Amino acid sequence: MDKINSSGFSHIPVLLEETIQGLDIKPDGIYIDGTCGGGGHSEQIAKRLSSGRLLGIDRDPDAVKAASARLEKYNAKVICGNYSDIKEIAASENISSADGILLDLGVSSYQLDTAERGFSYRLDAPLDMRMSKEGSTAADLVNELSEEELSRIFFEYGEEKFSRRIASEIVKQRDIRPIKTTGELAEIVGRSVPAKFKREKNPCKKTFQALRIAVNCEFDHLSEGLDRAFELLNTGGRLCVITFHSLEDRIVKQRFASFCKGCICPPDFPQCVCGKTPQGRLVNKKPTEPSEKELEENIRSRSAKLRIIEKIV
Repeated sequence: MDKINSSGFSHIPVLLEETIQGLDIKPDGIYIDGTCGGGGHSEQIAKRLSSGRLLGIDRDPDAVKAASARLEKYNAKVICGNYSDIKEIAASENISSADGILLDLGVSSYQLDTAERGFSYRLDAPLDMRMSKEGSTAADLVNELSEEELSRIFFEYGEEKFSRRIASEIVKQRDIRPIKTTGELAEIVGRSVPAKFKREKNPCKKTFQALRIAVNCEFDHLSEGLDRAFELLNTGGRLCVITFHSLEDRIVKQRFASFCKGCICPPDFPQCVCGKTPQGRLVNKKPTEPSEKELEENIRSRSAKLRIIEKIV
């Protein structure tokens, strides 16, 4: 995650020590940070390389600019792109395989804290949420999708129990005038959720999360990116993935389990005929979570989970 100050990106990388240890960095290895952000994790990887090389990728052009400046003194390069295209991007840089890959998922603190990016329900700004600054905005979805589709997005991507009420209220409001700002959407969500549920936490969190995921097609990119990243690993190479909510973590957990699964023949077969063998092994069988010290220093790390897999064939 990245936190912004007056000079640009000031980085607070989540689970930094655990991630660097998990990557098991070789000084002459090839490493890829598929979600480079401001370059906090990337810099710590690059510092440990001698003849090795680091490739950073990020879909946010602001992040690419900041990380490129931060990493200019290392044998590193940052490219604007989506980690779901990691194999093609790596090939364009003459990289056919890697010794370690990092994916730090979700929205960055820089994006949340920069009002005009339109991610935060705490800052009134145009309703945008595009990580790449391209394509449909959150305002486009809110004003154009059907009530049923909005309800589905809020329920599936945000696990919002009041998804139907929120979607209905959005449609009523947009019939009067288009919903253009984060403040307008936050107000609509606030009046759609019963008062007793507002006392526990901000009622906008789940709806805004769901919209962000939909705008950026995050789950589609994650599913494809995990497969492509694992394919790119050398034998003995490691893939580290940091997630920030249960839906992301479930996708990663299930995909890692599939990489580690061997024979898939029916249990009543006398012997294996599929020939399938495990392709990976879990380095940490349970996800690594932030320490109490890190939680005190960076409250936004509280939901982070790190999963690590090593390729064995």
